[in-house]
Amino acid sequence: MRRAHRARQLANLVNLATPAGLLVARLGGARPRRARDGLWVAHGYRLAVPAAPAFTLGNVVLLRAEIPPGVDPIAAIPVPLLAHEERHATQYALCGGVLMPVGYVAAAGWSWLRTGDVASRNPFERWAGLADGGYRERPVRPLRAALAEVRSGQGVGRCALRRRFGRLS
Repeated sequence: MRRAHRARQLANLVNLATPAGLLVARLGGARPRRARDGLWVAHGYRLAVPAAPAFTLGNVVLLRAEIPPGVDPIAAIPVPLLAHEERHATQYALCGGVLMPVGYVAAAGWSWLRTGDVASRNPFERWAGLADGGYRERPVRPLRAALAEVRSGQGVGRCALRRRFGRLS
């Protein structure tokens, strides 16, 4: 394992992000397996939130999909998506671990307000690689139109998530 990966692994252990990721995996019914570069891949995640098909907590990549026994968890994840999630693991190490989700949610809210999409202007997703994570860049919309949408209640909550990720359960 490279020195940078070992440092990330240690930082995410000390800042409690990886233990939190393993706990969330357990609560969500996911089965963690050790992977490369200090990562864990937990597959079969069943909780409704977050709505994404894959997400990362510390050095734990959580997937909704099941990985058959005997299949290498790393080989089961598309290379661009794994690179995207690995960058999120590094973000946890750099951003204080379990505090990162607070910043991420604020950034996702700003992105949604500006573009109608939680990722397009979210600096965490942009740094991890929008296309690698399955996102596409959306144009910035006028702030006045965005605020009018918020006031009317359109695009808020599960409806917005359903537009982004499809059926949630």
